[in-house]
Amino acid sequence: MMTNSMNIKLWFLNLIMLFCMILSMTHGRPINPEFRVKAVNLGGWLVTEGWMKPSLFDAIPNKDFLDGAGLQFKSVTTKKYLCAESGGGTILVANRSSASGWETFRLWRINKETFRFKVFNKQFVGLDGYNVVAVSNSSIDSETFHIVKENDNSTFVRIKASNGYFLQAKTETLVTADISEVRGWKDDDPTVFEMTIAARLQGDFQITNGYGPIKAAQVMKDHWSSFIVEDDFKFIARNGLNAVRIPVGWWIASDPTPPWPYVGGSLHALDNAFSWAKKYGLKIIIDLHAAPGSQNGFQHSSTRDGSQEWGQSDENIQQTVDVISFLTARYTKNPSLYAVELLNEPLSPGVTLETINKYYKAGYDAVRKHSTTTYVVMSNRLGPSEPKELFPLANGLMRSVIDVHYYNIFDDSFENMSAQQNIDFIYNNRSSELNFITTSNGPLTFVGEWVSDWRVKDATKEDFQRFGKAQIEVFGEATFGWSYWAFKNANLHWSLEWMINNGYIKL
Repeated sequence: MMTNSMNIKLWFLNLIMLFCMILSMTHGRPINPEFRVKAVNLGGWLVTEGWMKPSLFDAIPNKDFLDGAGLQFKSVTTKKYLCAESGGGTILVANRSSASGWETFRLWRINKETFRFKVFNKQFVGLDGYNVVAVSNSSIDSETFHIVKENDNSTFVRIKASNGYFLQAKTETLVTADISEVRGWKDDDPTVFEMTIAARLQGDFQITNGYGPIKAAQVMKDHWSSFIVEDDFKFIARNGLNAVRIPVGWWIASDPTPPWPYVGGSLHALDNAFSWAKKYGLKIIIDLHAAPGSQNGFQHSSTRDGSQEWGQSDENIQQTVDVISFLTARYTKNPSLYAVELLNEPLSPGVTLETINKYYKAGYDAVRKHSTTTYVVMSNRLGPSEPKELFPLANGLMRSVIDVHYYNIFDDSFENMSAQQNIDFIYNNRSSELNFITTSNGPLTFVGEWVSDWRVKDATKEDFQRFGKAQIEVFGEATFGWSYWAFKNANLHWSLEWMINNGYIKL
């Protein structure tokens, strides 16, 4: 028969064992339901976005012609635009009075002088004899072209095929590559076209393929080691923030030898971030910003040409799950790992609800294989979608989070709003939107991206201060927290570092 003293000792021993088990499961990570993330995105660092640091692209040779550049060609003789008839699958013509999708040719850059042209329906431009067609679904089987400018500052060009002949618009419906001798740049020359660059992409694919593997490796190494440094983490921790959200690309899981055209080194930079976060007591949200094939066709998802091809095969989805598993396993014992975001901004309807649910469940299971405590963040789809469409899945998953992005700058409905109308929109509309997806027994809510910038012209510093204050107050009601985009940015109001240093935002 046990004595009271033995009972007390046994109870105390069990208590210690339970505490050790909890500590082991959490890797020392405190579980605090009242903790709210106040974070900043380290955007433009490990996933490239040219608009955030334009100088990164300055030294690329022939930088107007990077992968995904959208080119339109107007014949000087027909006065009409070159066009892939029916968007592709047949001949090229030169009979369109205005330019849109079918009249835009997306570049694939082979080197600084040689390119392939991809048309609206994703075929590549080639030759059928001397006739110019867009029928090949394979880039390898397509024709390569040179773009010859009149001079560096001119918009007039000729297009030379790899058969040695120049394209010419013989008539509005007959485009051929069958002339080798050209002279001058007269307006009655059917080989001359006026070129417009209708779209540009400046993501990781563009910068690494633009510089080439040797130069890109040095450019990216210099960028990763200087754009975000240890002192930035110290600054973040001392200015009222408790976390960072770090966008990464899928190729990071193959470091130090990622597939072409990417270069190694981003994983080392992420290792540094975890070391600095631990030192300064910050949490980290790893955010898969760029998935293989691109989940939205935007440059920040590292698309090559604006195409959105992620999730179109089980192999593609599994490859993405493997990236999530790799990242979670690598950092699960670091006390700074707080959450893993499975995918940033998948775009509807290209990414279906069925596909995203399938991936999110597999990605969640991959995180849980390595950690029972790391939060799993699921980004709402952009485009046509329902705010609560992920709830049937997320409701059944422990420590799940729904990420929404709120910007008062991209939608044309904000074009003519005054400063006060923007601020009222935050207090009324954004508050209602956030309340709608915030439930007592559902997934946590996270405003993963927002910025204190808008379309208001001639706004005063006080206007910006009130706008930032309104967003901090409203987004502070998100049950997981919020994250500002971004810490550093060439556009000053998008840089939280600049906004804090210059008194525009106070935390």
